[in-house]
Amino acid sequence: MTQKLFQPTRIGDIDVANRVVMAPLTRSRADEAAGDVPGSPMNIEYYRQRSNAGLIISEGTQVSPVGKGYMATPGIYSDAQVEGWKPITQAVHDAGSKIVAQIWHVGRVTHPNLTGGVQPIAPSAVTPKVVAYTHEGKVEAPEPRALALDEIKDIVEEYRRGAANAIRAGFDGIELHGANGYLIDQFLRDGANKRTDEYGGSIENRARFALEVVDAVVAEIGAGRVGIRLSPVTPANDLADSNPQAVFAYLIEELNKRNIAFIHFIEGATGGPRDIPGFDFAWARKAFKGTYIANNGYTREMAIDAVESGAADAVAFGRAYIANPDLVQRLKLNAPLNTPNPQTFYVPGEAGYIDYPTLEQAA
Repeated sequence: MTQKLFQPTRIGDIDVANRVVMAPLTRSRADEAAGDVPGSPMNIEYYRQRSNAGLIISEGTQVSPVGKGYMATPGIYSDAQVEGWKPITQAVHDAGSKIVAQIWHVGRVTHPNLTGGVQPIAPSAVTPKVVAYTHEGKVEAPEPRALALDEIKDIVEEYRRGAANAIRAGFDGIELHGANGYLIDQFLRDGANKRTDEYGGSIENRARFALEVVDAVVAEIGAGRVGIRLSPVTPANDLADSNPQAVFAYLIEELNKRNIAFIHFIEGATGGPRDIPGFDFAWARKAFKGTYIANNGYTREMAIDAVESGAADAVAFGRAYIANPDLVQRLKLNAPLNTPNPQTFYVPGEAGYIDYPTLEQAA
């Protein structure tokens, strides 16, 4: 294939076979009873099937029990979790792909039923208008507790430990989840951050937590193995900002100074419209010195055009990867895609997880 989308490249310190990225996808199939441990045979098979991607970004994996926002999501803070990830990363490597761990803390977007009874934490005590899905059904997220200054340092340390554990588990690097209204995003955007100390108010102050986390993980595993996911204008999880262009322009310039491997941009509303005003993604593409990974509603034609034109270095696909384990092959051949079934996105079991047919199986 002559299209650049299918050609090898280098993302920071990570050599990849093509520029198709598998986006992080919450699938809620970790072993919750064992302590949110991944690594069941079906977990291994799920990632192995999709190892045609140049780079896989794992589902969000929480850096602490309090950072958990959904049922049966895996963690990266215990030895058992690290051991659970090892056969997954090995299967991906054996199949010729690379994989980074998306490490996250959901902050206020959770419920005590998911955090072992602990009240959700956030930069400020601002209740999000979101529903948490728990074993007791759908429940409204409660008012979070505002973090004390000394606690913020502890959470930065949790991210650092998560990055160290990810490398120990065999991952090629990490992606910080700074998007979609979770904890890093809550500090960045003034819809959730009402603090008056050094972590609130000015843009520099609101970006402080994000940059402290970046600095901690870079010091631990190296800048060439660190990326971050950002969503400057998405309204996901009831979050907004009064001036996203200014906030994220400052953040990008600061990330440039740290030479991180990539920024994974959600262009527009997560899983929704792309044409939301407030941030200039073309400017960000030119401004950021690392790898620009584009995401949100990309078709085959859009992805090929984006990489050929230089509008992006790589393109991430989410729902298309749920339903098409052999997505790269299908994109190369311009073959029809399987349609994902949202009813099985987050339910336990193999159905809708590892039973989508490949082109070979469908033939």
